[in-house]
Amino acid sequence: MSIFLNTIFFINAFIIFWAMIGYPLSLNKIDKYSKKTHIIKNKTYEPTVTIMIVAHNEEKVIQDKLVNITRLDYPKNKLEILISSDNSTDSTNKIVRQFMDENPEFNIRLYEVKERKGKTNAQNEAAATVNSEILIMTDANAMLDTNSIKELVSSFVTDDIAYVTGRLKYINANEEWTSASESSYWEFDLKMREVESKLHSVTAGNGALYACRVKEYYNFNPIESHDSAMPKYYVLIGKRAIYNKDAVAYEKAGASIEDEFGRKVRMSRYILSALYPNLKIFNIFKFKWFSYCYFGHRYCRQNLWLAHLLVFLINIPLAFSLLVFKITLVFQMLFYFTALLKHITKVDNKIINMIYYYSITIIAQLIGAYRQLTGKSKPFWEKAESTR
Repeated sequence: MSIFLNTIFFINAFIIFWAMIGYPLSLNKIDKYSKKTHIIKNKTYEPTVTIMIVAHNEEKVIQDKLVNITRLDYPKNKLEILISSDNSTDSTNKIVRQFMDENPEFNIRLYEVKERKGKTNAQNEAAATVNSEILIMTDANAMLDTNSIKELVSSFVTDDIAYVTGRLKYINANEEWTSASESSYWEFDLKMREVESKLHSVTAGNGALYACRVKEYYNFNPIESHDSAMPKYYVLIGKRAIYNKDAVAYEKAGASIEDEFGRKVRMSRYILSALYPNLKIFNIFKFKWFSYCYFGHRYCRQNLWLAHLLVFLINIPLAFSLLVFKITLVFQMLFYFTALLKHITKVDNKIINMIYYYSITIIAQLIGAYRQLTGKSKPFWEKAESTR
């Protein structure tokens, strides 16, 4: 029994270490010494483009979003603006129709989803009506840089590139400790995605700004999110999913811990699937660097909730055997106590903030796993008000 417990403990301790320290450090070394795929751009490529905005009760931001889209640097005759309204019950649809009437020089369409089944379903339904070459998807609260569309499409230089994700920048990174923590984590994550893209493909995108070829769009299960499902899908069919850091979108990070926690719970609504991924993705002979990146960035990261739970629970009986296990148990208890201290006292310290932020991420994953296990996961994506 002791050997079994030791094995489980160290396997899960490795998952935690590799996800948060080992893998990022290894990418840094790989980026420095490996031969990387060169990201090529064709700035003269101007295909027909549909920009899809999925909106559910986005009356606060939809007007500004439409104004932002109409000011992008892209030929009007090659641009369609499609709003997929996911059964909105506020003034979203009214604002869109009024904007269409006031701006007849732009090709704007409103697609109304009759039954709300979540963001991915709204994308699936609206995508079936698109005839453009490239489909670009963006969130209602994300404002795009003027040249963002030109940058995205410039990356579709070869047929094997099926997906391009842009760079999200948070505009309120210095306003609250929550937004500062999220922004720091996000910049850390983007550095890894940039290296992954050079090696082969990113392991995930972001909903603020990304694109795919219309002919290669796939109808995902509504419970899934394009952010995590799309890159993996395209790699499995022999394509590439890359990152273009010059295609920029701006939005607010969650300014309240409640909003950020809720967002992370929603992100974890399908997290149990990470326990049993398609094993083909780990075929290093076929997928090479992507298999390595997927294990470190997605498999280990998405299973942190289980790894932390097992490491803590198994550490309790092991603490009666060796001094090293007594030390690891004390360390874990101090770590979680520090997070609890932040929750109770609201103390503002950068290190304590990051410990707390990391801890709520793990708790959010746990709740997501519980909801999926009990059949309570829903595909709906409730917006965080502090990001509007």
